[in-house]
Amino acid sequence: MPHLVVECTDNLKKDAQFKLLFPKIHEYLASTQLFPIGGVRSRVHWLETWEMARPLKNEADQTLEYAFVHFVLSIGHGRSLEDRKRVGDAVFELIKTHFKPLYAQRLLALSFQMNEIDPVLNYKQNNIHALFK
Repeated sequence: MPHLVVECTDNLKKDAQFKLLFPKIHEYLASTQLFPIGGVRSRVHWLETWEMARPLKNEADQTLEYAFVHFVLSIGHGRSLEDRKRVGDAVFELIKTHFKPLYAQRLLALSFQMNEIDPVLNYKQNNIHALFK
């Protein structure tokens, strides 16, 4: 842990550039020394079927196209609220900075949440951690 899972509308496929964003988030998470680097993972799920709000027409009588990106950072149990808040604030700033140019060009909803995983009902097996010891 942590795992970053992203849901993104498919109308952002050519512009979202997650290959540029994910390394920045991984670097930040590693720099906090709160998470084992061997457990940091990020992935995006492209949504082909989705809807949000209702289509509107702009002044030129064109339908406005909406888009959204929703991030969920799941972390293991045991960090303080202060640490979680600091990490959440920093990760959301990285997200907002990354999407700032796209946000200025189109209708876009960005959202981020952090989940703390139950300490008992969390099952995993990973031999990657040994590489980073």
